[in-house]
Amino acid sequence: MKLLFIGARLFDDVALYTKNKGINTVLTESNPESPNLNLADSHYIVPRGMDHPKEIAIKEDVDGVVPLIGIDGPLFDVALLKEELERDYGLPVVASPPDAVSISGDKVKTKKFLVENNIKTPEYSLISSDHQQDLNEFPQVLKQSQGQGGKDIKIALSRDDVIDYLEHYSSALAEKFLNGIEISVEILRWNGHSVPLVPVYKGRTTLDCIHPLHKIKKAPLNVENTDTHELNHTIQMIAQNIGELMGVEGTSDLDLILTPADNETFVLEINTRPSGTRYLTAASCDIYPLQEMVDMATGSWSADQVVKRKKEYSALEIPVGDYSSDRNNFGFRKFHGENSWIIHGPKKHQRITIRGKDEENALETAGKLNLDLGNKIKE
Repeated sequence: MKLLFIGARLFDDVALYTKNKGINTVLTESNPESPNLNLADSHYIVPRGMDHPKEIAIKEDVDGVVPLIGIDGPLFDVALLKEELERDYGLPVVASPPDAVSISGDKVKTKKFLVENNIKTPEYSLISSDHQQDLNEFPQVLKQSQGQGGKDIKIALSRDDVIDYLEHYSSALAEKFLNGIEISVEILRWNGHSVPLVPVYKGRTTLDCIHPLHKIKKAPLNVENTDTHELNHTIQMIAQNIGELMGVEGTSDLDLILTPADNETFVLEINTRPSGTRYLTAASCDIYPLQEMVDMATGSWSADQVVKRKKEYSALEIPVGDYSSDRNNFGFRKFHGENSWIIHGPKKHQRITIRGKDEENALETAGKLNLDLGNKIKE
C-alpha cells in the first residue's frame, strides 16, 4: 500500500502510524525548509498548487491521497484535485468536495447555508462603507468573508469602531456578539457515513478577541448545572447533520457558541480541514482524526468500528510557549492509557495536551509537569 500526502507540516501526526501499518509514504511540499520531510519514505519539493501533486500521484501509482493542509487558501484547489483524481483515475482523495469547500471557505456563504437550513447562528448583517446598516446593538463582531485564526476580526463596541473598521475594509459581515462558551467538535465522514467526535470546551467568549489557541481548553465539554451527556449528544447531532447536509469528507470541525443562561447553541462556522483541537479529541476519546484519514485512504475505515473504539477520558490542553522537552516529535504522538501527555506545536507556541481518567487526575499530571495553572482552569 502506497499513499501520497500533500503538506509536510502535519505529517508527524501520521508518520509513526503509517510506519507501523507498513504503508509506503510519498510526501509533497512547497517549502524546502519545512519540518518532517525526512519522515516519509520519499518526498518531492514542488511549486505551490495541485498540478505537481497530481502528476506525482499518477507517476508513483499511489493507492490514495491524503492532503494534510491546515490552512484555508489551498482547499478549493485540493477539492478540484479530488474531483479529477476520483473521477478519472478512481483514486480516493481524503478531502471535502468543491461544493462543501465553497461554503466553508466563505463566511457569508456559510451564514446563508445555516439560515437556509434553519440552523441557529448569531444574527448578522452585511455592511459596507457606502451602505452601512443601522447597527443599534453592540458589541458586534466584524469579519471578512475569508480568513482564519482570528485574522481581520474586530469586536466593535460602538458605531465609531464600525466606521474605523470600514476605513480599512470596503465591506464586512457584522455578527451579534454572544456572551457564552466557545466549542469545537470534529466530524469524520467518508463514503456517506459520519462520526461526530467529542465536543471541546475552548473558553468563554471575550471582548479582546483572545484566540482559543492561547486559552486552556478541556474535553469533553462539561457545563455546570447541565446534563452533560445530553448536551454533548445534542452538539454531536448538530455537527453530524451539518456535515451530511454539506457533504464534507475526511475530517472537518464545527465551531459553536453555547449561551449557558438558556443552553442554546449557535453555529459560527465549519472548517473542512484538520482541526486545531485534534489532540484534545485524541486525548479524550482515543480517536486520532489524521490517522482516521489514513484508514479512509486505504479503504479500511469503518464508522461502526470508530464508534466501538471510542473511549472516555478527561483532557486538558495548556499553552506553554516554550517547554523544555525532547518529546516534541513524531515518536511521541500517541497517548498511552491514563496519566499521559503530548507536547506539540512550534517554538514559542507550544502546547501540552494531557489525558487523565478524570479532570482531577489530569490536573495532577499538570502539577507534575510544573505547569502553574493558577485560576485559569476556571475560565
